[in-house]
Amino acid sequence: MAEFVATAIAAGLTLLVFVVARKLYARLGYVILNPVLVSIVVIIVALVVLDIDYATYDRGGRLIQFFLEPAVVALGVPLFRQLERIARQKKSFLVSVVVGAAVGIGSASVTAALLGAPLDVVFSLAPRSVTTPIAIGISEKIGGIPSLSAAIVIATGVLGAVFGPITLRLLKLRSRTAFGFAIGAAAHGIGTARAVEEGEVEGASSALAIGLMGIATAILTPPLVALVAWIWGGG
Repeated sequence: MAEFVATAIAAGLTLLVFVVARKLYARLGYVILNPVLVSIVVIIVALVVLDIDYATYDRGGRLIQFFLEPAVVALGVPLFRQLERIARQKKSFLVSVVVGAAVGIGSASVTAALLGAPLDVVFSLAPRSVTTPIAIGISEKIGGIPSLSAAIVIATGVLGAVFGPITLRLLKLRSRTAFGFAIGAAAHGIGTARAVEEGEVEGASSALAIGLMGIATAILTPPLVALVAWIWGGG
């Protein structure tokens, strides 16, 4: 009974915190108040204060996780509406996703290797720019630490959602499709939620980037991390 109550509290707490965080973000508009970032910080503090272990919280979280798949499928709606516009730029998207995936994999794994990280950590960082399920699957296959990969993916998504739009505006990027695609490619689902706020074109481009990045990263990660490991090991 106590476990059931704790699980219910965990699910209710997550929903409540996120709703309040969204309202706070909508009212104040500060990028640092990104609802996902605020929710993560508040929930971590709450779990510590209420002495709820993660396993118990995770059971409550799965009740909410059920809605994740329908939410991802719903991203197909703006993508379908903007399909004609996106199709005209298919070559640019394909080139961008290959380059983006290679840079995402290489920048994380090479940096970790240069800093002297163990190989399993290097491998864990490689799939940081794709959604959590894909990152975990890739990490398992290449000898990484799936739980570390999941944490890095979430951190990447939050940072991308918070600082991505600012960076792109500083670079004076004017293309709405490029804006959305860049955020989706770098910050997956969390970034796409932010791109949707910009408009349907940005949201559609970002949704497309999630799928393409997942495919490209799954294909490119094994050979690229093998190359990094070979160089890291002195050839």
